[in-house]
Amino acid sequence: MNALGVAPGRAGINRVSFSDADMAGRRWLMTRMADAGLATWMDCIGNVFGRWDVSDGPAVMVGSHLDTVVMGGPLDGTLGVCAGLEAVRTLQDAGLTPRRSIVVVSTADEEGRFGGMLGSQAICGEVGPDWIAAAADSDGNRLSDALSTQGLDPTGPVAWSPESIAAFLELHIEQGPVLERAGEAIGLVDAVSGVFNWTVTLTGEANHSGTTPMDHRRDAFRGLADFGHAIDRIIAEAGGEQSRLTVGKATLSPNFPHSVAGTASFSIIGRDADESVMEALAEACRSSLAAAAERHGLGLDIVKHSWLKPTRLDAGIHQRLCRLCDRMDVPYRTLPSGAGHDAQTFARHVPAGLVFVPSAGGISHAPNEHTEWESIRPGANLLAQAVADLAL
Repeated sequence: MNALGVAPGRAGINRVSFSDADMAGRRWLMTRMADAGLATWMDCIGNVFGRWDVSDGPAVMVGSHLDTVVMGGPLDGTLGVCAGLEAVRTLQDAGLTPRRSIVVVSTADEEGRFGGMLGSQAICGEVGPDWIAAAADSDGNRLSDALSTQGLDPTGPVAWSPESIAAFLELHIEQGPVLERAGEAIGLVDAVSGVFNWTVTLTGEANHSGTTPMDHRRDAFRGLADFGHAIDRIIAEAGGEQSRLTVGKATLSPNFPHSVAGTASFSIIGRDADESVMEALAEACRSSLAAAAERHGLGLDIVKHSWLKPTRLDAGIHQRLCRLCDRMDVPYRTLPSGAGHDAQTFARHVPAGLVFVPSAGGISHAPNEHTEWESIRPGANLLAQAVADLAL
């Protein structure tokens, strides 16, 4: 899979949602699913499914996503999709026939290029044509245009009924350092942090850097810097141990060495496992941004792209995974996830479980994202055991 998305002059894997590389990855997956004898299709927004069809009743769904961030890593999402397909192939190789159908899924735009987690939210009926028609990425590209360009249908039906999914399982790298530091093979996630996603624009006045006195400037960059300096205070006053605030993308205009910045546009991503804390963080961000804008004579605009609530995962699935780990004699721990995952969306509608394997150095969303195969194997085997346990 990771041969698709290697771009000349760019490090890492580049399968950004609805790019040609992303779609090539989806088509490649469909051929491998068909090779395994699965009924295979892509829905109207790019979700890919492979179904081992043995029953009309609710199916066990397993998978993750194939899209990456720009210059992303080889495992985030991709591991969960490929391990889900391999779990099915392993059951087939063992000559087992499930009582429940098994569906391997690769969701669309999990990385949130257009806000939220499009694929899993659409499957679960949380977003539909109206949301898709209004969605755009941080560069102003419309989701409906991106879908149409790739031959997909932004108005088509994609939602599954909750009664059609018996459970959802996902394997993922931890994207953090906890398991590696503890020397533990597996993390069983009990809760996933919520996420809010904003784009903020501060508008001042572009001017000459040599002739404009410091006390006459309406410098948008200084407003951005002012907010950035306040992040530690916001976390200390409004947040907690699981709180995260990140400015990950920023653009200045005119973006020229000898010009005062007239506009600064930047992202704010906030996370916490408690929605009341998320609300406090969001309010503190709004207040700090307003104060920074007033101090520097700037206009302020906040576009709120998405608000994903924190989610508790299914206790019954979690207990089942614990029992399987005990049976396999594999050390594990229960922990929350600071990053959002498809399992978070599914858990709001159907029983869902999320399994972590360690990340080397806690690094993800970067070219040097890595986990040794010896560290992946216990989680992959647990996923296969869990699929078998639920389907057989």
